[in-house]
Amino acid sequence: MNFDLSPAWISIKVTFIATIIVFFLGLSIAWWMTNYRGRWQGLLDGIFTLPLVLPPTVAGFGILLLIGKHGPVGKFLNLFGVNIIFSWYAAVIASVVVAFPLMYKTSRGAFEQIDANILNAARTLGVSEWKVFWRVSVPLAWPGIAAATALSFARSMGEFGATLMVAGSIPGQTQTIPIAIYFATLGGDMRVALIWVLIILAISLTVIVLMNYWNSAQSKLKLGAGRK
Repeated sequence: MNFDLSPAWISIKVTFIATIIVFFLGLSIAWWMTNYRGRWQGLLDGIFTLPLVLPPTVAGFGILLLIGKHGPVGKFLNLFGVNIIFSWYAAVIASVVVAFPLMYKTSRGAFEQIDANILNAARTLGVSEWKVFWRVSVPLAWPGIAAATALSFARSMGEFGATLMVAGSIPGQTQTIPIAIYFATLGGDMRVALIWVLIILAISLTVIVLMNYWNSAQSKLKLGAGRK
């Protein structure tokens, strides 16, 4: 049997790029929302969390309206001969949209658990907000951030609905593992579908376990340093 491994490479590429984007974007917005006290706080939080509760097809439709050939971003890109729809770039965008709320909500919860007195003490000593964020807040909130990153990775790896709508199922180009499972099952090829199910389970579980071990090792190092 000729088994095409391209869905695995496409999924890994899309997932890693999406996770990196979500990591920095989610952390930045989570930190900003933690310190934001404006009247629009509830509305903004709802908007950032919305993809978490919406069906993936609705998220995919929203992305299509934005970056499709008739959308504002799509029309702008067309001026330069660039088309994102039905490319692996569109799969990355879909993964970012659906995984972002997990990174945002979990990281924000971790930031909100930090003792404000520690942050204020750093500011009193003249530490810039940038350093307060990266050198104080992020290390203190790291267990929650690590969990958020693992969840975002797993969500990106398993993304199906939005990806199918905006990237399609082009073998060797946009067909990710979840899409390969769907079409293999649809075609009655249960053996191939089972192989892909086992592969995606192995990848996701390995990444989450490694993240947990690494996070545990970092906690032990910090505990050992604190005792010294």
